[in-house]
Amino acid sequence: MLLTVQSLTNLPAAAQAILTHAANNRIFLFYGDMGAGKTTLIKSLCSFIGTADTVTSPTFAIVNEYRTEKDKIYHFDFYRLKDQTEALDMGYEEYFYADAWCFIEWPEKIPDLIPAHHTTISIKALNDGSRQISVENF
Repeated sequence: MLLTVQSLTNLPAAAQAILTHAANNRIFLFYGDMGAGKTTLIKSLCSFIGTADTVTSPTFAIVNEYRTEKDKIYHFDFYRLKDQTEALDMGYEEYFYADAWCFIEWPEKIPDLIPAHHTTISIKALNDGSRQISVENF
């Protein structure tokens, strides 16, 4: 699936389309350059899922936890990891296999730890300020 998001006001509709397309997947991998809008899109996805928590980048914490009435959401930012061992040390399996929503920024830092079933989201900033979002299920 390919989406073009012209402005922030289009994000709720994009979030709904992404979650519908993902079907039963709860693991989402976000690829894109720094500043492409990964965290901004994750904020919209979390809002659509139903959290009232403030969604922020977990750059220094590595993982933030948010809650809905019935679900947990884990938001990862692996940008600062030196290698996959750091994800192993933090117990990534307890998060990835907890049947919770997992939104993972910079998954390229943990290539051997990615679950088989996931949704990949690639975000590209276009010259006009819009974003092209590619969504693929695995």
